[in-house]
Amino acid sequence: MFCNDIMSWPQYKRNREVNRQQAEIELKRTFGFDKFYDEQWETIDMLFQGKRMLLIEKTGFGKSLCFQFPATQFKGITIIFSPLIALMRDQVKGLNEKGIKAKFINSEQSPEENTQTIQDAINGKIKILYIAPERQENQEWLDATRKMNLSMVVIDEAHTISVWGHDFRPAFRRIINLVKLLPQSLPVLATTATATKRVQLDIEKQISGDIKTLRGELIRENFGLYVIKVKSEDEKLLWLAENITQLDGTGIIYTGTRVNTEIYSRWFEFLGIETSEYNAGLDSSSRIEIEQGLMNNRWKAVISTNALGMGIDKSDIRFIIHTQIPASPIHYYQEIGRAGRDGKLTKLILFYNSTKDEKGIEEDYKLPKAFIDGGRPSIKNYQKVINVLKQEQLGERQIMKVTNLKQTQIRVIKADLIEQGIIKEVIYGKSKKYEYQFNAPDLNINAFDELRNLKLRELNAMLEYVNLDNSRMKFLCDYLGDSSHKIYKNCDNTDLSKYQINIKEFTKQKLIEFRETYFPELKVESRSSKIVNGVASSYYGVSSVGAALHRCKYENGGDFPDFLLKLTLKAFRKKYGQEPFDLIVYVPPTESGDLVKNFAEKLSSVLKIPISHKLIKTSQTKPQKLFKNGYLKSYNVSNKFSYSEPNELTGKSIILFDDIFDSGATIKEIGSVLSRFGAERIAPLVIARTVGGDI
Repeated sequence: MFCNDIMSWPQYKRNREVNRQQAEIELKRTFGFDKFYDEQWETIDMLFQGKRMLLIEKTGFGKSLCFQFPATQFKGITIIFSPLIALMRDQVKGLNEKGIKAKFINSEQSPEENTQTIQDAINGKIKILYIAPERQENQEWLDATRKMNLSMVVIDEAHTISVWGHDFRPAFRRIINLVKLLPQSLPVLATTATATKRVQLDIEKQISGDIKTLRGELIRENFGLYVIKVKSEDEKLLWLAENITQLDGTGIIYTGTRVNTEIYSRWFEFLGIETSEYNAGLDSSSRIEIEQGLMNNRWKAVISTNALGMGIDKSDIRFIIHTQIPASPIHYYQEIGRAGRDGKLTKLILFYNSTKDEKGIEEDYKLPKAFIDGGRPSIKNYQKVINVLKQEQLGERQIMKVTNLKQTQIRVIKADLIEQGIIKEVIYGKSKKYEYQFNAPDLNINAFDELRNLKLRELNAMLEYVNLDNSRMKFLCDYLGDSSHKIYKNCDNTDLSKYQINIKEFTKQKLIEFRETYFPELKVESRSSKIVNGVASSYYGVSSVGAALHRCKYENGGDFPDFLLKLTLKAFRKKYGQEPFDLIVYVPPTESGDLVKNFAEKLSSVLKIPISHKLIKTSQTKPQKLFKNGYLKSYNVSNKFSYSEPNELTGKSIILFDDIFDSGATIKEIGSVLSRFGAERIAPLVIARTVGGDI
């Protein structure tokens, strides 16, 4: 990926030797700190000597100072590879306020802004440059690196370059291509708070050269660690309702899915408790606003997937609550490490639903196990991609259409096949395609099996943590390779009292009321259509609604039951109130017979709104559940609907009804059709929205 001619890199020339006393004078002048920790100085001193370092230290230790300070003393530019956009933003702002010229390159900026930043780096106008590792796929960046006066390379969150790391991302391995081309005299620093011995050895091997590793103690004595075992998902909601306001300060509540960030946030809203939801599906401006609100203690808690926290420089997060077990003790240590950086008492609470299903599997084991099963595509899917690329060169979207695989799966498969030399990237103009290599080796699946088994062992270690009867902190430290011998008495198995589940009847009643008034939104609005955002009576997978729908659709259970009608009418009235509608139009069936039609007729009867049977399919479609990505779901329904008497739609306000909303492709397509025929407003109404719909 990078230039193979090592002489094209500007020769690194080390500054004069700087002793600790001189360095701490500069530290005070530039950063305002009086002195370095011993481990910080040891790291910095090695970098001054042009060495390669791996620094493994707990969150809050001050790892960033270990590269920011020497960067200010070197003559050229320091490049910091970081996956944490929030950290980039905060640290660049902080550096600029100190008079240190720093910028970043990532997806939050426009292409023009990123181009200007690259040019500034080439022209020597920047001292510190943060860059997201994925940007290395950009040819402009590849060309620019050869022209920079490079002084140091930093790999932050270095576990991401190790396939054995808990947050491995294929694009990050490209960093190593750069490191291998650097002169041995140019300093390289890799940092992380969470590396097992195996990950440590892998990072050392990849960075290569004369590398020194410095591993600090991981114990956080101000942590109070608790596990609360529950018998249902409702008990999590109920306990939080009664206890969250009793916790000091502000905090983060982690959930396992995006849908749950919404459910928990709406629950707290119903209770009058200020919270906000956060996940990777939000746009950049919304994420920035919520991050700033967290910094300013605007809410009691932010409810988030694990998308929030890494890079958030807030020292006084007083509690972190997990409503779903993380995939490993490594994940857990990293996520709770975002709290209590000021050294004050901080509570870390983990819920675990140990109720077993009919197969004897504990409920809270299922989600992380599903992530492991789905994290590495099946060998059959690897072979699918290989076979289609044997036929012709294809771009990513073309591969998705031909193979019916999700984009995330395609990207994992591509990275693995490129690494094994089975396919390669080729550039045609501005488009990127992939081609099968002549005489390519067979797919090596041994590493895949080994990695899956490792992840299963890590998940089982998390279960061991849940069921411990001794020190939780010691367990985490031992697992992460901290062999220091300390006394750990900061959990509910040692000196802290256990939390109990003892819910009041009043709170249980509040949850019943919430269930009957909380209805998921369907985000389908489009500038090219008269469709508006709609509403579902429930999520498919979080209540009895899904079971009833499945029974009727796939087990000959008869018409949808009346309780679904009552719930759907409540959702309609809450969303649309007394708004007038001219027609109810329902989606023609693919395989469920008259179920949707019969339900729509009941809606029409209760709401006193005429029903139309004139929305038709012009050609047959397949069930949307057969398709694994949004492109194929859209293609399946594109140009497949019409209306037999279009003139009657002019100026009409229409309820568009269906039983299940998944990707939204069907509703959006019909909305476009009705809009072309003159409908003034199309309001979607469905019984259930799926948890996994790719809206």
